[in-house]
Amino acid sequence: MGKEQNKEEVRIDKWMWAVRLFKTRSLAADACKKGKVLMSGNSVKASRNIKVGDVVQIKRAPITYSFKVLALSENRMGAKLVPDFMENVTTPEQLEILEMSKYSSFGKRDRGTGRPTKKERRDLDEYLDPMDDGDDFFDFSDDEDDF
Repeated sequence: MGKEQNKEEVRIDKWMWAVRLFKTRSLAADACKKGKVLMSGNSVKASRNIKVGDVVQIKRAPITYSFKVLALSENRMGAKLVPDFMENVTTPEQLEILEMSKYSSFGKRDRGTGRPTKKERRDLDEYLDPMDDGDDFFDFSDDEDDF
């Protein structure tokens, strides 16, 4: 006596878990609670019902993914079945942002390299703000001699 697959509406958190957008249903519900799941530009609650044809948007830094609902299910499925239940309709502009973020390794260090040394930190600070002379704490350039 399994659950019926041809339902009219399904809770959005159950559907996102079933189509493997989230590893657990509680993670899907938490994403809804934090406002990371949108429909028509508005954040939705985990209890919101979705229908076939709806577009679900999920904000994951640095972009917002969009998925069109092709079929409904409350049961988790194998990865090979997912294309029958949803279609990725993320805009090309968003995908371009994702590609750009892959190539920008600014601020990232290779795993295992540890913290930067004092010299590396100075070089990094100089790269980030070349006009900074390092004397921000005591700036007497504007003061007159009041001694």
